[in-house]
Amino acid sequence: MEKSKVYFTNLRTSPSSNLLDKMEKLVKKAGISTIPFENQFVALKIHFGEPGNLAYLRPNYAARMTRLLRSLGAKPFLTDCNTLYSGHRANAVDHLESAMENGYNPISAQCQVIIADGLKGIDYQEIEIKGEYCKAPKIGAAIAEADIIISLNHFKGHEQAGFGGALKNLGMGCASVGGKLELHSASQPTITEENCKGCGICIKHCAHQAIHFKENHIAQIDYSQCVGCGQCIALCQYDAATIGSPDTAERLNYKIAEYTKAVLKDKPHFHVSFIMNVSPECDCWNHNDAAIIPDLGILASFDPVALDKACADLVIQAPVLQGNKLAEAHPHEQLEGVDKFHLIHPDTNWLAGLQHAEKIGIGTMNYELIHV
Repeated sequence: MEKSKVYFTNLRTSPSSNLLDKMEKLVKKAGISTIPFENQFVALKIHFGEPGNLAYLRPNYAARMTRLLRSLGAKPFLTDCNTLYSGHRANAVDHLESAMENGYNPISAQCQVIIADGLKGIDYQEIEIKGEYCKAPKIGAAIAEADIIISLNHFKGHEQAGFGGALKNLGMGCASVGGKLELHSASQPTITEENCKGCGICIKHCAHQAIHFKENHIAQIDYSQCVGCGQCIALCQYDAATIGSPDTAERLNYKIAEYTKAVLKDKPHFHVSFIMNVSPECDCWNHNDAAIIPDLGILASFDPVALDKACADLVIQAPVLQGNKLAEAHPHEQLEGVDKFHLIHPDTNWLAGLQHAEKIGIGTMNYELIHV
């Protein structure tokens, strides 16, 4: 397979070229302007960050990208989907408040901020791909309806996927709440009886009549009717409806790849990754532990698989900073050239996801790194 081009710029600046200027120069050099943007709705997929976590991308980058897209005739909007777990981004009201707290709003971003899967995480479209693990991924409606996909990715560690990059931002991040259930779980949802308040909202909104009250007015799932759509999890306000047994790390990454394929299906797309504040865990936590490596740069490509592989390779080759969990766990070891993400999360397998993404035609791990 022909090598994909991945463009890289370091973080050195001057009075005539700040980081925003360098990002814009990078994406132009990478060919973003060859996409036909005129009058097209452009979903700018980003992680707004859980309040308390400070490793997420600064909104300034999104604003500069938005300005560039508008100059090319696009109708951009910033977007993300609600989370499966309970937190400050589990519904659109809390999610938008969290985004605003972290600096993302229509004024700072110079475009609208839209939660793609709606108020309660149940606005989605099934996009048929006939995948090996996911036949018709459930993608947030606003993302599914967009004409073009642009991802802005904070490259960092992830406790389940190994690392979070373009595929994670797209495959997991664009999934509705029910889609995230399919990604995370090897089984159907369960009811934690001690948390159930008997409100009946799960029963009222189950499209498959799979939930009913037991004699003690506690919800019960009829698994002969349940299809695992996750709507009960999205609607339950008491953490009574929860995911079942978790899937394996490899299968999670396979599913993320297939959801990414659905997000990008039949659409122009472009991706930018920032190797900055490389925290050991995801931006979904309400804190960020000390970065494991120095900030390295910004990368851009039309190929999200090549982009993730290039980012991983750069992190593997980078030196380790002191005063973080990786350095403390391996105090006397030479870690340049070592897979740092696997050291931090030994039960994960990020390479499996890239291999599956390559197999199903999203992109290639064979890349050419072009310095800008």
